[in-house]
Order: sequence, then C-alpha cells, then structure tokens
Amino acid sequence: MGAAQSQDEFKKQAAEAALNHVQGGVVGVGTGSTVNHFIDYLATIKGRIDGAVSSSEASSKRLEQHGIPVLDLNSVGTLSLYVDGADESNQSLQLIKGGGGALTREKIVAAASERFVCIADESKLVSVLGRFPLPVEVIPMARSYVARELAKLGGNPVWREGFTTDNGNLILDVHGLEIAEPMALEQDINNIAGVVTVGIFALRPADVLILGAASGPRTVTI
Repeated sequence: MGAAQSQDEFKKQAAEAALNHVQGGVVGVGTGSTVNHFIDYLATIKGRIDGAVSSSEASSKRLEQHGIPVLDLNSVGTLSLYVDGADESNQSLQLIKGGGGALTREKIVAAASERFVCIADESKLVSVLGRFPLPVEVIPMARSYVARELAKLGGNPVWREGFTTDNGNLILDVHGLEIAEPMALEQDINNIAGVVTVGIFALRPADVLILGAASGPRTVTI
C-alpha cells in the first residue's frame, strides 16, 4: 500500500468512525476529501437523519447525489452535530482549515453547532499550527491591503490565483507562520478591514478529533 493510498484509508477510517456521533436530526457537513468519505458513509444511514446543512456547493452536490436533503441553516437553527475535516490540528483541537477554500461557511456552520467532530488522518495532528499555509478569505478590493497587513504579522501572503470562493471572494494563503497563540491571531486577522474570515478555528475549536491511523481510528478530546 502506497503512502497516498494508506492516507486515503486513514481518512476513510475517521469518516466511518464519525457515524457513531450521528444521532438523527439535521447534520452539519463540511468540505474536503475526508468529508467526501463521510458523506458517502452518511448515505448508508440517510433514513435516520432529516437532512444536512452544507458548507460548500461541492458538498451540497455530493449530498444531493446521495438523496440527502440539503437544508438552509437559516431555517434549521442550531445544529446538534457538525462533521468536518482539517488541514492541521493541535492538541487543544484548535485547527487550520480552508485548504479547499470553504472556510467562511465552515466557520459559520461550526459556530451554529453544539458539537464539532473533526475527522482527519494522523498526519494532521501537529504540535504548533502554521506549517500548512493559513488561508484568509478577503473581499477582492482589499486583497493588496490585507496582504500588507498580514506581512506585518510576520507571514508571507500568497494570492491563490484563479480561485474564487463560493461567496465570490479571494483567498490569501499565508506562509511562514508559527501560530503559538491561535485565539489571539484569529482575532487580530479578523479585525483587518476587508477580511471575511481567517482559517484559524480556535475561538470555536473542535470538540472531538478522530484520527485515522495504521492501528485504527483514535479519538482525541480535550
């Protein structure tokens, strides 16, 4: 089994294990390769849920292909469960998300959920966040200004050219950060004019982290 194949198997492990947290009702669903596996597994028990709230157009399409109703968060209210992946997690379950560009909707659904279960392969658990470039969603007219402000914070922002978010905005990927205080940096970047949101999930971290690994899925909680 190659490295890429084993990593995909680990993602599937974590995704399948997350089904144990589904108790019915409406499920919040994130975005990305690991979540795609979760959606596929969720389809096997779709009769037990009322539908899903999705964080991206891509996830909505996959849910609909499985016959799972996609509902509007405004009409649903508070969700009991949100399942999503991560690009990095520390031991406090503070995350970097947004590699797929869905960070704003992901952050909204996470905030509206009572329980956030994060699913990933074991390589995503790190001691300090920041090796994965930090995504920041910005209003198009603010791109250059926000990039200058991010550089003042010690990062190297790179415009993700050719990519537009589902909200019609742009992404700056910030390289070279060591995020020792995720909550503080999340607030500082969110306060920059023109920033829609930053891909640090520290003010609302995950409640449970399920990691796929060679020895089987393991669960990390705070």
